[in-house]
Amino acid sequence: MARICVAGGTGQVGREVVRQAVSGGHEVAVLCRNPPPSGDSARISGAEYFPADVTTGVGLAAALVGADVVVDCLEGRSGKSLKAFADGGARLLAAAEDSGVPRAVVLSIVNCDRSSFGYYASKAAKELVYERSGLETVALRAMQFHSLLATIFAAGSNLRVIPVVRGARFQPIAPADVAAALVEEAVEPAAGRRHTVRTVGGPEIQEMGEFARQWKAATGSRARSLPLPLPGAMGKFLRAGLNLVPEERHAGATFSGWLAKNADSL
Repeated sequence: MARICVAGGTGQVGREVVRQAVSGGHEVAVLCRNPPPSGDSARISGAEYFPADVTTGVGLAAALVGADVVVDCLEGRSGKSLKAFADGGARLLAAAEDSGVPRAVVLSIVNCDRSSFGYYASKAAKELVYERSGLETVALRAMQFHSLLATIFAAGSNLRVIPVVRGARFQPIAPADVAAALVEEAVEPAAGRRHTVRTVGGPEIQEMGEFARQWKAATGSRARSLPLPLPGAMGKFLRAGLNLVPEERHAGATFSGWLAKNADSL
């Protein structure tokens, strides 16, 4: 069994990585800025939690002691965290190398290097940091999550209008399925390759309007779907179909299946 250090192990995917790794019998160290207290639902029994900050380096060494691999599920969505996202990755990798950790796996986004959208560009910059590191690294590029579509639909439904990006198709994937792929990569034996990129996609490709219809059926929403143009870098990315990789359809939860499983939280 491996000792896996999960950076960002309290986030949507990171927490699922921790849960699956513990269930698989692995030792798990969770690196996060503010570890959840004992008894908190965000804390996975069987994992060790370490307060650490990749923006300063504080606490990283303690969290990395004895680790065989680092799984980086950290996010930087806006402001300072977005600007410092790649630097944080470099700091984490440097600490891992100093601690003798041989491998690292980072969660990324499909075709992030083909978009000028800030969040995606930050993912591409972090991938480059991993590619240039002295460790054996893997960038796992995932499609957009089911939860992203559900969040967009729910926000619109509150205003009685569900936005549907005109001409956009999606190939969404369940966060738990992405976590499973991350754990799989984490426990793979060293292959002797400096850096590899792997893509994982959802099992189906459909128009955004069809996913909106499924969400409405699952939630009972009476909001009307409204096709809208999406300007800017993100709109260009979607219209070009760069969020799709048809040859990478992986078995897993469909959008409707994920909705049924998460009905209580929609």
